[in-house]
Amino acid sequence: MGIAQGTETGSSLLLAAGVLIGALVLVLAAGFLMLRQRRAELDRREERLTSELHRLHQHEDELATRAAEAERVRGELAEQAVENRLLLERTAGLTAVQAREEIVRAAESEARREAALTVREIERRAVAEGEGRAREIIASSIQRLAAEHTADTVVTTLRLPSEDMKGRVIGREGRNIRAFEAVTGVNLIVDDTPGLVQLSCFDPVRRESARLTLEALLVDGRIHPARIEEAHERSRAEVERLCVRAGEDALLTVGIGTGGEMSPELVRTLGTLRYRTSYGQNVLGHLVESAHLAGMMAAELGVDPEPVRRAALLHDIGKALSHEVPGSHAAIGAEFARRHGETDEVVHAIAAHHGEIEAKTVEAVLTQAADACSAGRPGARKESVEAYVRRLERLEEIARAHDGVTKVYAMQAGREVRVMVQPEAVDDLRAQEIAREVARQVREELTYPGQIRITVVRESRATEVAR
Repeated sequence: MGIAQGTETGSSLLLAAGVLIGALVLVLAAGFLMLRQRRAELDRREERLTSELHRLHQHEDELATRAAEAERVRGELAEQAVENRLLLERTAGLTAVQAREEIVRAAESEARREAALTVREIERRAVAEGEGRAREIIASSIQRLAAEHTADTVVTTLRLPSEDMKGRVIGREGRNIRAFEAVTGVNLIVDDTPGLVQLSCFDPVRRESARLTLEALLVDGRIHPARIEEAHERSRAEVERLCVRAGEDALLTVGIGTGGEMSPELVRTLGTLRYRTSYGQNVLGHLVESAHLAGMMAAELGVDPEPVRRAALLHDIGKALSHEVPGSHAAIGAEFARRHGETDEVVHAIAAHHGEIEAKTVEAVLTQAADACSAGRPGARKESVEAYVRRLERLEEIARAHDGVTKVYAMQAGREVRVMVQPEAVDDLRAQEIAREVARQVREELTYPGQIRITVVRESRATEVAR
């Protein structure tokens, strides 16, 4: 019985060994089959790569042939140019010095042409890469900001409680008017208009103090020189308080504070700009709007928005002092901010926001952009008809002064200038130079909100009649 069991166990082992060997054979066969397929695939890829390499070699040979041909043609053209210059010398009978000067002029013209081509290519690349991004940032910032349109004048009108009040305002032999004007520094106009008087003054802060003074006198009813002085003192204190409150509200609206507290004198001076206008645009509103725009553009560019907002909010601070200190409001504002503890970045941005000095920081560039966006948006500013007409006439004169220009049109309220040139007298490169020169002259000579686009149009037409 033991022998039978041993025999049965041996048979089982032999059977298992046979199965294992069969499985190994199948695995090896599958592996060989996969290896053969992989090798065939590699052979096909090698053939394709060899074919592609051969094609590339052929293409390289063709390029080398073309390069050699181009070099030969360039050499022939150079030889022809030399022959032409020699022929010019012989024909014109020029001296060596004159011929040298002519060659120098020709070389300068060729170098200028090559430089113009290079500049145009660089500008094209810069515009293609930067214009889309810049428009996206500016458009996004402007769309996110909803600002008011304001327009002030130099005259304030007050309505009187009754027509009899005019007599009290004038006083005996006009003494009240004389006292009022002497104390406030504002002209008081009492005419035949029923129930109305006017206050006229170019200083809006002084005009606001006079308005509050006159309103207090009208409410009290007692109008005489001593009472006028008392009311004016209280009104000046009230305007001072309102200026401080306006400055604090502007800081709160813009969200400035994480970069350090602002000097109280800066805050007060900033608040006085609520009573000042530039081309009809409220200056403090313009500063708040510019700060919002600059902060949003800085955030889009990944720049710290705090110093940018601070610089944009203070960039016109000099307009509150420009009547007291000689110089441009940019330089005055920069010096005033430096004296009251602002950082070098903020001071530089204020000084450079009108291009009087070169902008060397991101804060300065963004302040310039925000200032232009706020001032140039439709409805933000206005100007007198006379100044508007003079600006349009000067725009056309600047463009018309260049050779080859036939017609000039100032369009879109002076925001675009179309310059028509003679196609036979002005080539494409010269047209680009004319546009650049006109833009430079406009920047140097004119004062305008926003930007002005210069477009030079060069058109060639060929006409034939088939009969």
